[in-house]
This record gives sequence, structure tokens and C-alpha cells, in this order.
Amino acid sequence: MLKSKFAMLMVAGAVMTASSAAQSEDYGTADEATALLEKAVGHVGSAGNEQAYTDFSTTGNDWQDRDLYVFCFDKDGKVVAHGANAKLIGKNLMKIKDADGKMFIGELISTGLGGGGWVDYRWPNPVSKKVEQKSSVVKQAGADICGVGIYK
Repeated sequence: MLKSKFAMLMVAGAVMTASSAAQSEDYGTADEATALLEKAVGHVGSAGNEQAYTDFSTTGNDWQDRDLYVFCFDKDGKVVAHGANAKLIGKNLMKIKDADGKMFIGELISTGLGGGGWVDYRWPNPVSKKVEQKSSVVKQAGADICGVGIYK
């Protein structure tokens, strides 16, 4: 009986581990987000803002990967590119708040202008359709600030 319970626990543990590994494959990593951002900043430099922002905002290309996508703001908080929701382009989000009431767009912009880095907030995940904890890495790209976020 004890061996049978132990075997069941081992099987349950293996299933949970496999399920967790499969779920983690649905989410981008911090390293993948950073690599996509570096690629995006390079694309702005080589293709120019207009073409790069069009590319970032067009779905079904190399600028979206699972829950990872490129977004860009001008210094005033206006969305100039968004890989998950093109309807946001042209909208000023400076006063928008996350699910906890944090006005995070200004922090994204100031972090990007200050040399780049990570900002934490809660935001709807386009894959799960749920509000989740998100961290975005941002960096200045020309006159604007671009970023890529990961959901945790």
C-alpha cells in the first residue's frame, strides 16, 4: 500500500512538472524579451521609425512571439507602435493606470530615457486574456522609447 501511494505521488509530481514546463513554454523569458528589444532598437536604426513601427504593429511576423511583443511610445506617452493592439497607436497613455492604480507609462519612458531597464506593473496578457504581473524592459530607440514585456 505504501509503495502504491508513493508511486501515485511520483506520477502526480511528474505530471505537474510536465504541465509547468509546458506552460512556461507559452511565456517569453527575460532574456528573450531583452534580445527582442535589442533587435527592435536595431531595426529602428536601420529601417527608420516609420517602417519599423509599421513592422512592430503588424501581427504575424518576427516582432511577436507568444506573449512577447514590441511596443513604443514617444516622450509624451503617445503610442507609436504596439504589437498586441494596433488600436492603441496614436493614443496618449501617460495617465493610464495599471490594475493596481499605478501610473506606469511615465516610469517606462523615464527608465528608457535614463539608459534603459525594467519596470513592473499589472497588465492584460494578450495570450491568457487575464490581468497578470508584467515586467517590461525598455530602451530609447531614436527619439522614442521601445519595450518588450514578460508576464510572470
